Amino acid sequence: MKDLGPAKKILGMQIMRDKQKGVLQLSQAEYINRVLQRFNMEKAKRDSTPLASHFRLSKDQSPQTKEEEEIMAKILYASSIGSLMYAMVCTRPDIGYAVGVVSRFMSNPGKAHWEAVKWILRYLRGNKEKCLCFSKGELKV
Repeated sequence: MKDLGPAKKILGMQIMRDKQKGVLQLSQAEYINRVLQRFNMEKAKRDSTPLASHFRLSKDQSPQTKEEEEIMAKILYASSIGSLMYAMVCTRPDIGYAVGVVSRFMSNPGKAHWEAVKWILRYLRGNKEKCLCFSKGELKV
């Protein structure tokens, strides 16, 4: 066996460690970039909140006609939710509520639901450098 030194990555997360300061940071900036590219959002404008208050999502916004269903069938809605959930579970608890809201409509998403998912992706684009930070010592709130 060969010692490769301190871990730099695990499960797509970057690990940054400062032993002097007693700080450990986990980031998914690279993963978020790949997700943004996959859903053609890498050049989208940035948003400052995970989900805007004007989104009032309900099942009534699900497709009502065959034409709307065909349009939504081409959108990788469930895949986008899965990508967001992975980021949420690993390093981005800040999107937890928003992802929970949009995931309720995975079985029959409508255009308004997709717009909300794109909002979350734009938020991540503007905040992809945020990371989980663990430090030694007393917790300060």
